[in-house]
Amino acid sequence: MKTDPHFYISRRSFLRRTMPVALGAGALGNHYLRDLHFMNSALASGPFSDYRALVCLFLAGGNDANNVIIPTVASEYANYANVRTPVLAIPNADGSTATARQFTKAAGGNYIDKDNHEFGIHPAMFEIGEMFNQTAGYNDLGQVAALLNVGNLSYPMTKAQYVANSVSKPPQLFSHSDQVTQFQTSIPDVPPSTGWGGRMADFLHSTNPQNGSLDVLATCITIAGTNTFEVGGTVQQYNVGTGGIVSLSNPSNPSTATTARDTALKAILTGSKNQANLFTSNYAKALDNTIATGAALSAGLSQSQMPTYWTTAANWSKTATIHQVVTPNGGSTFTSSLMQQMKMVAQIIEAGYRQAGVSGGIGMKRQIFFVQIGGFDTHTGQTNNAGSATPTNAQVVIGGQANLLADVSQSIWAFQKAMKAIGAQYGDANFINRVTTFTASDFGRTFPSNGLGSDHGWGSHHLIVGGAVQGRQTYGTFPTLAVNGPDDTSTGRWIPTTSVDQYAATLGKWMGLASSEIATVFPNLTRFPGSYGTGYLGFMA
Repeated sequence: MKTDPHFYISRRSFLRRTMPVALGAGALGNHYLRDLHFMNSALASGPFSDYRALVCLFLAGGNDANNVIIPTVASEYANYANVRTPVLAIPNADGSTATARQFTKAAGGNYIDKDNHEFGIHPAMFEIGEMFNQTAGYNDLGQVAALLNVGNLSYPMTKAQYVANSVSKPPQLFSHSDQVTQFQTSIPDVPPSTGWGGRMADFLHSTNPQNGSLDVLATCITIAGTNTFEVGGTVQQYNVGTGGIVSLSNPSNPSTATTARDTALKAILTGSKNQANLFTSNYAKALDNTIATGAALSAGLSQSQMPTYWTTAANWSKTATIHQVVTPNGGSTFTSSLMQQMKMVAQIIEAGYRQAGVSGGIGMKRQIFFVQIGGFDTHTGQTNNAGSATPTNAQVVIGGQANLLADVSQSIWAFQKAMKAIGAQYGDANFINRVTTFTASDFGRTFPSNGLGSDHGWGSHHLIVGGAVQGRQTYGTFPTLAVNGPDDTSTGRWIPTTSVDQYAATLGKWMGLASSEIATVFPNLTRFPGSYGTGYLGFMA
């Protein structure tokens, strides 16, 4: 690589950044200890001979997916446009770049789902639309599927059950912090302790390279800070910035004092790891493992086998400016932090996939990543028609949400190009099938406009991208778009018809978890008929 893949901070800052990740779960009390015992009672998954990775792309704030997946049958669209009002209603598909991008089928014509719906996608998500449709130039970058009306559920729930309060609801519905935690744990009816990504990693991590009793590289890696999703019963998430790993010292400014401090720290850790006090020994082991993990990852990143690719700006932007997003139809141009996160994930995947012992390669078999983009809490300014006395179609396809969706679309597009390049670099024609990216969010948003944007909702639509995705299809059930209708709590908030458990378990099965392991990771899954055993949701090959 042309640039140094790591950055350096003080020991105090290092401890603030890494130790909450390593030990934060330990402060969760009895539920954490219960889950730790629960996880250790099961056999670990694997070993695996192939490589697979999951990338969780979290849309923080609650994405208005009503404007991501848009009904395009004339009668359904008329209802959509009437309720959303000109403030939010994206123009219907007519083949132009300023309207919903129509989903098509391989045999020709519009894609039609099992309930005879037809759909388009927000025009700002041009790349995702082209990948869904497998358009030439995009059909070698993996496939796209959409999962409809998924959300946090304790049990399946109908409108009648919601009104009668006869079935347990997830607590604190429509609350950001609660619904984020519930989505990331998939167990809304107990206090939070571990995330479903972390619980999956508890089973998967032992198939990865080991250094004695320690993982050479953490199975769970976050580029977006500490999160609940990757908290496991036994594994730790490892925090990496877009500039690279966190290091304790600055090799460009060596000094006797620095060397002495490092020597002293290692001596302290060696002694502390053998202390009878569990908190002392575990803290020391966690810090020692963090230092070792950083060293291993640093070696892998610094010896990338693709230096030209990683420094070519055109591969990370639709323009000649690195990490730049251009929102279609006259919207904003800006530098993307999400694209930088996705680039770092791609670099770590390349280092992890590289065979152990080859130029710093680590030889991982399973990895789980977390990235995040914020700003989706669009109560106001969702489109440029918000507050306008003369709303127009040109203004509704740009604005706050359009910028965010363009960022997501172009970042995923760039990432998929990276996955294709890694496969070409290593002569692995199947590599594009080894990595799956999926979206998640707090919740959906209200179907009616509040005049400036939309408010907190519940059920939402999500996207799954990758070569192993059974794409060019939608899964789940599209809600009836009617306020006070059969899928509405009363104000245009859709009651989910698919649970996070079903969504996540389908990804877990693809990652290689056995049925017994899935039952442990997702203890509520059997509450949802049709999702357990061999069924799941079918969007993964």
